[in-house]
Parts: sequence; C-alpha cells; structure tokens
Amino acid sequence: MEQEDVDISIENNTLVLRGERKRKMEFAEKDAYRLERTFGAFTRSFTLPRTVDSARISASYKNGMLELTLPKLEQAKQRKIEIKAA
Repeated sequence: MEQEDVDISIENNTLVLRGERKRKMEFAEKDAYRLERTFGAFTRSFTLPRTVDSARISASYKNGMLELTLPKLEQAKQRKIEIKAA
C-alpha cells in the first residue's frame, strides 16, 4: 500500500483507520488464475483510553510500515512519591 491509500482520523474518542488496497499482480493462463494480493477497502476502529492525549497523536509511514504514536496525558503518567522521615 502507498501512504496516499491510508486515512487516519479521530471521531468521538475513537481512532479510525481507513484505506484501500489496490489490486496487485494478476496471473492468468489457459487453466489457471492466481491473484497475488487481496484488495479492496477496509476500516478499523480503536476506542482510545482516557489516558491518551488525542491532540498529540502522530503518524509516520516508511517502507510500507505505518507507525502511530499515542502519547499519554501528563496527569496519567506515573510519578514517584517521596517518603519523608517523621
């Protein structure tokens, strides 16, 4: 797939990934037919946890690999509490 074939959006705290796989190599002979890759439109939806900062979500695409980064909200990150001597 190419980067132009993929669309990412956020709708009501749900990450929606849409795309379309184009038809790739076809092979036809007298008595055989082979299709190397599946094709067609697809949609995937993921409900985001409340700890994700949806305003800072980023995506990158390199060598056919789509990578999404979902940063946590600052208040959701764990912090260490210092114990004071009495």
